[in-house]
Amino acid sequence: MYKVNCINNIAKVGTDALGENFSLTDDVSVADAIMVRSANLHEMDFTDNLLAIARAGAGVNNIPLERCAEQGIVVFNTPGANANGVKELVIAGMLLAARDIKGGIEWVTRHSDDPNVGTLAEKAKNRFAGGELAGKTLGVIGLGAIGAMVANAGRSLGMHVLGYDPYLSVKYAWSLDRHVRHIDDIKQIWANADYITIHVPATKNTRGMISREAIAMMKDDVVVLNYARDALVDETAMAEALRSGHVARYMTDFANPNSTQMPHAIVTPHLGASTREAEDNCAIMAANEIRDYLEHGNITNSVNYPEVDLGPMNHPMRVAIFHKNVPGVIGAITSIVSGAGVNIENMTDKSKGDIAYSLLDLSEALDDATIDALNKVNGIFRVRAIKR
Repeated sequence: MYKVNCINNIAKVGTDALGENFSLTDDVSVADAIMVRSANLHEMDFTDNLLAIARAGAGVNNIPLERCAEQGIVVFNTPGANANGVKELVIAGMLLAARDIKGGIEWVTRHSDDPNVGTLAEKAKNRFAGGELAGKTLGVIGLGAIGAMVANAGRSLGMHVLGYDPYLSVKYAWSLDRHVRHIDDIKQIWANADYITIHVPATKNTRGMISREAIAMMKDDVVVLNYARDALVDETAMAEALRSGHVARYMTDFANPNSTQMPHAIVTPHLGASTREAEDNCAIMAANEIRDYLEHGNITNSVNYPEVDLGPMNHPMRVAIFHKNVPGVIGAITSIVSGAGVNIENMTDKSKGDIAYSLLDLSEALDDATIDALNKVNGIFRVRAIKR
């Protein structure tokens, strides 16, 4: 029986999907796996019991990935599970920026007690007039699960769409509307887009990519939408551009002391994935990843280990080995196993940067002494034996 600790509230449909071999525990020290949403795990000490962490969402900046990799803890995320919810909020943000809907609602609220509110509204409505999205140019930075959906939605709204993603996958390339124009130079988006929306993870290469220099290249009255990560935008430069009128609106899902004080910004409290459907989808995907890994050793959608899939386990033992991606480790593994008189029926080894993962199906179970010998090999972080 595997034990799972839910640090944040995880949709019951997800925890139910774990199945009969799993139970929930409030004691994280005995957990085989953690399911988490936004809780910060960087200061948490992980016990030797912990085998996996599943983030019910896409971003994993709340998890210490390198430390987990070195402890043989597989970190999963759920890419695409909340994509539709975020896409719909982005479209709502575009509409709120195009039309002064927020200002109009606030005006009605202020005059709600006036018996002549209907007549007054007819006189006041011109101050809340805006423009339409159709015919405008939308620049989408990042064409993954969310960005591709946003690009296609922009086309459905009658917009011209420019898409930028130097790492565009075949999967999402096929999903794009054929009229989305994929460009190689991001400066074309800065110079030509009326609306710019960003959908990339926060990494050392993307932090602050909407910079002072980028903003200076943008059209006057541009609308910038950030429903990905606040770190992607130079908020000091954005505030200055909003005050000067160069940027018409900044739409962001990240409330902080900077964004909430910006003029002409509409800030929402991280609502992107806050739909019942998205929470259910993320929870189910996270549960399926944990179950397949703990029961069979297969890895899907990991951010710190490579993808490996040997299918359902149908041999007496399957051994998972976490190690550095250096010469000699595989030879040592096979030598020790064969020296124990056990045949390797099937084996795969995949790497992700400096980290590698080997999965072996064996003709019979290894004894404790052989597993201990594997654990002592230089470069191996962890050896995990899975029995039928």
